[in-house]
Amino acid sequence: MTDSMADYQKVISSLKKRPNGATAADISSVTALPLSTVRELLPKAADEFSGHLRVTQSGEILYHFPNGFTSRFRGIGVFLKKAAGKIASFTKKALALLFKIWIMVMLIGYFILFLAIAVGSVFLSLASKSDNRGGRSDGNLGFGLFEIMFRLWFYSELTKPRYDNGYGRIRKNKKTNRPMHKAIFSFIFGEEDPNIDWEEQQMKDVIAFLQANNGVISLAEYMTFTGENSLDAEKSILSFCSKFEGSPEVTEDGTIVYRFDELLMRHDSRGLKKLSPGVKKLKKFSANSKVMNAAFAIINGFNLIFGSYFFYQATTARLLVTELQYQAASKIYAYTHYFANFLTAEPQVLIGVVLGIIPVVFSLFFWLIPSVRYFLEKKENNNIKLSNFKRFSFSRIWSSPIKVNTDNLYHPAEELNPKDLESARDRVIKEIGAVSNPEVETDETGKMIYSFNELEREKQALSRYRSEIDPQSGSLGKTIFDSGQ
Repeated sequence: MTDSMADYQKVISSLKKRPNGATAADISSVTALPLSTVRELLPKAADEFSGHLRVTQSGEILYHFPNGFTSRFRGIGVFLKKAAGKIASFTKKALALLFKIWIMVMLIGYFILFLAIAVGSVFLSLASKSDNRGGRSDGNLGFGLFEIMFRLWFYSELTKPRYDNGYGRIRKNKKTNRPMHKAIFSFIFGEEDPNIDWEEQQMKDVIAFLQANNGVISLAEYMTFTGENSLDAEKSILSFCSKFEGSPEVTEDGTIVYRFDELLMRHDSRGLKKLSPGVKKLKKFSANSKVMNAAFAIINGFNLIFGSYFFYQATTARLLVTELQYQAASKIYAYTHYFANFLTAEPQVLIGVVLGIIPVVFSLFFWLIPSVRYFLEKKENNNIKLSNFKRFSFSRIWSSPIKVNTDNLYHPAEELNPKDLESARDRVIKEIGAVSNPEVETDETGKMIYSFNELEREKQALSRYRSEIDPQSGSLGKTIFDSGQ
């Protein structure tokens, strides 16, 4: 490992002295390192320092570093950035956990509290009417509109019959439901990212393709797996070379290919012979049923109504100090005010803040967060559709690069249908055109037809290059030693 790091540092030092670029032979001549070692280390340097590849007329690859030698992986700046990222990630997770606990307590806690206050006030009111039945009339204590609506709702919910298909009472469903806290979080924050392992799966697909195609891949083929434009794909494939001991090579006609001989040393023969780019899944707003989400919305609405009621009463009602004033006040508020007197000398402030402002603000955010998330996820899903569409279109163009009609760049699946299909098609032609400048003609209807002749030549050169590789080069052969025997 030490020798490898020392060799790598020699390569970097020699590259720094050559601002106009260097070939593997240039580096080998000044470092005395074997060409095989230099060819292995140069892609790692290009990955770390964002290098570019150039092909000379003689067919040699020239490594060029126009952005200097600021490492993407080392140095105090990178260390601080990683440390800050880890701290931010930990803080985000901790705050998210506390926020979720707070939401659970607020939504269910306030619902239970308001329901208890409302139910308690109803029974206290009934008891008061019973006490006054033989004496003075309670007519001047009349209920406000809020109390009347609550009574109608409460009694209807308490007394309405519940039948199963009209023949008997509904029995409790013994089926295990989703835990309530997870259902609440799903409504507010959505579900886990369905593409959390996307990069890993993408690398597996590329490796499978390489193992089925003699360990060789072109930039255009690689783009069909990533959906990246040519510049990003070039950086990405150099990083892939660094991870899996690949190296760029040049065919006889000057086409750059990327070769991964070490990945051919496998025991099984499974692989991905044809280009088959993966499809990212779309994000779901929530895994809850519509009924469950509606229930949460109703509970939150219940809290909002009660919170608004208490806030209004606390800011408009007079101090309740006499029995007559209690009788004139709204029933629910009057009883709440009476018991709040035992907790504080200023019950109106307590009620206005704890039972008014806090639940109202929470209820508004409870609806605001999912609403904002809905629009953000809608935009993100369209980006996912565009990415899927680009991979699909790159694959279709690569399979038949001559006389491409953009009308054929279409797939019925929802995951591959971006919002603006025509704009997506134009983008595909532009990005694949950066790899192979197309010839454009028009058909009898005036529709533009694109022919990517350079891609066709690249396909033929790639086919010849692969055919010259010994198919047995990746064979392990027979076992000649077994440590268990």
